[in-house]
Amino acid sequence: MQISNRISAVCESGSLKMAARCQEMRRQGVDVVSMTLGEPDFAAPEHVKQAAIKAVADDWSHYGPVPGYPSLREAIAGTLGGRYQANEIMVSTGAKQVIYNAIMVTINKGEEVVIPTPCWVSYMEIVKLAEGVPVTVPTTAETNWKVTAEQLEAALNERTKMVMLCSPNNPTGSVYSRAELEALITILERFPDVWILSDEIYQHINYIREVVSLADFENIRERLILVNGISKAYAMTGYRIGWMATKSRDLWQAYNRLQGQSTTCACTVAQKAAEAAYLASQDCVEQMRLAFEKRRDLIMELVREWPDVTCTCPEGAFYIFPDVSAYYPRLAKRLGSVSAASREMTEYLLNEAHVACVAGADFGEDRCIRLSYATDESTIREAMKRIAEALKRI
Repeated sequence: MQISNRISAVCESGSLKMAARCQEMRRQGVDVVSMTLGEPDFAAPEHVKQAAIKAVADDWSHYGPVPGYPSLREAIAGTLGGRYQANEIMVSTGAKQVIYNAIMVTINKGEEVVIPTPCWVSYMEIVKLAEGVPVTVPTTAETNWKVTAEQLEAALNERTKMVMLCSPNNPTGSVYSRAELEALITILERFPDVWILSDEIYQHINYIREVVSLADFENIRERLILVNGISKAYAMTGYRIGWMATKSRDLWQAYNRLQGQSTTCACTVAQKAAEAAYLASQDCVEQMRLAFEKRRDLIMELVREWPDVTCTCPEGAFYIFPDVSAYYPRLAKRLGSVSAASREMTEYLLNEAHVACVAGADFGEDRCIRLSYATDESTIREAMKRIAEALKRI
């Protein structure tokens, strides 16, 4: 029996694959340090857990409305400064499902989606599932891994249906300034039929004064697909609550129809917990942000000690994306192969240093590897020490 061509064309998630490898080695008794997943190591805030317990006790155990409970959508709208109403919000099973649904209801076979790289591992694969064409625009460390207006203009044409942006960015931690976004919007204004999907899931994990949302720009709001959720800011990855905000009624209704035929609704207990997260004090978000900033400073101090490695300093999220390509020729020689790149490097580090990280090739940049510092400081120190020692042996 054969499986569909559609799924055969899609790659497995590199980050999830490496995390699974790490778990399997641990089951076999190997002391592996994981720097793979973008998952905060904090517990969910106590008031959120209590809200979830209360939701169970109060029997919030039945099907909910497809777009999410009105009270949660009101709470989400309340965080958006009056730019969106509750009936313009759609709640789904995590931000990943939001992006999947949004692409499925906007992209036809053969239509192009412009994606600056490095980018999150699932963007290109979801576009492929929709039978669209991912058009990658490589960025460089010289522009802090951000696409320029000139690059964007060169990538757009009559086949372009969507542009995807992520700020703060996974995997680089780069953040677009207001001026940089304005320059991109100036180009996009000449392509009024192009959707703009803005993944802002790391909005509250930032180390600069201001993270600008594309929702701030009224002139593109009618075709903006705003994506966010509770996973990163509130350490609630397993609750699986993400949401979309859109001014397009056609898009909202199409999305509602798709979700009604797939998952029906997000977990009702998790929705009540998310409502508590948005309505209560945000001190917990700031406390975690400060901890991530301290970890960012630590891991940057340690990565700078690695010879022949360069790394931009992340302005948000909780990843570093060091360029380790100077080691590839030596690694190839050590492995007895013609060449080596990021996947060979991550395999080497897993087997030699017992540190799991993710190949840059999975994000569209083969010179680099991604390490998540969403873990405690002792784990960061141990991982960086092991990697430093392993690099010396290449």
